Amino acid sequence: MRIAILTSGLGAGGAEQVIAQLAHHWCGAGHRVDVITFDCPEDPIFHRLPEQVVLHRLGGSSGFAGMAGRVFALRQVLRRRAAAERPQVIVSFLTKNNLIAALATLGTPTRLVCAERNNPERQGTHPLWNLLLRLLYRRADAIVCQTEAVRRCFPAAVQGKLMTIANPVPAPDVARAAGEVKRVCAVGRLTHQKGFDLLITAFARVAPCWSDWRLDIWGDGPERAALEGQIRDLGLEGRVVLRGLSPRPRAWVAEAGIFVLSSRYEGFPNVLGEAMAAGLPVIAADCDFGPADMVEQGRSGILVPCQSPGVLGEAIAGLIADPFTRSRMGAAAAEAMARFQPARILREWDEVLAQVLRDQVLAQDTSARQGGAALTGVSPDAGRRAGAEG
Repeated sequence: MRIAILTSGLGAGGAEQVIAQLAHHWCGAGHRVDVITFDCPEDPIFHRLPEQVVLHRLGGSSGFAGMAGRVFALRQVLRRRAAAERPQVIVSFLTKNNLIAALATLGTPTRLVCAERNNPERQGTHPLWNLLLRLLYRRADAIVCQTEAVRRCFPAAVQGKLMTIANPVPAPDVARAAGEVKRVCAVGRLTHQKGFDLLITAFARVAPCWSDWRLDIWGDGPERAALEGQIRDLGLEGRVVLRGLSPRPRAWVAEAGIFVLSSRYEGFPNVLGEAMAAGLPVIAADCDFGPADMVEQGRSGILVPCQSPGVLGEAIAGLIADPFTRSRMGAAAAEAMARFQPARILREWDEVLAQVLRDQVLAQDTSARQGGAALTGVSPDAGRRAGAEG
């Protein structure tokens, strides 16, 4: 197959990790893979791509004016090669890119698979974006969601196109430190969505009773200055540390004793899966969507009400005080992640692409038969009936 993958950039996000896994899988299977991004050539690549990938970094500005330029640039990439070498299917990641891909593939034979990676109800997009999406999602040949619950976010007209594929959770590749590690760990982009302000508030209630524990928050983003100010105001300097980006994927596992997901909303939190696969005891806000699909309450982790720092603080204190429960939950968490092993999940992606291209062939075949019937004046149904009667 000739496959193109569209994304915004190649940083440290969860979608980027899934894209890297798909690229390695499809290149390993002998398919040709183009990865198309709207970042710049000098921007870092956090998750390694296979050497066989053809990478197109198109740059581009944001907003509606920038979107028109991105549509044009993407269309040029899709049409640049000879017809026999053009991508047969484009897999687009993230909501705004799905809209761009739907516009760029208008009038082309390239099939479109849209991958929704977050909570569409909480992304704060412009009403015009939402209207265009409702119309243009009808053009998609398939729409891949990460959980069954997210289906409620899509209009009835496209429900038949929805397919649910969870994220592949890679096997642990970073050894945990020996002995008890007295650090609570959180990972993600420093944004309002991730709820790190709630986590810092929760940890402030725990810190006086457990002076030998600290909170590490890994990641970077626009909320850094506000979080630093919150840490100062609560007198938590040295107890809560913003660690920045980890030097490589999942390096934070080696320095974690308890993992906490404090998000206000999610799509399918990759870092929660990585922490569980590594055998860390986890506490997760029961937000839409994802944590409840991954954590079995009281067995493989603890779910707490979303945006409830008081309850979150109590859960953290409870795990700190109970090493036995931490050990038991960590072992159950690692076992629970077996159902998200990459080999299984990536096969589900193969089936989506195979189905999309199979439907294309069937549609072309039907169109050809109808065209031939129009030339002869005999309908395809009449031909089938005559054959049956004969």
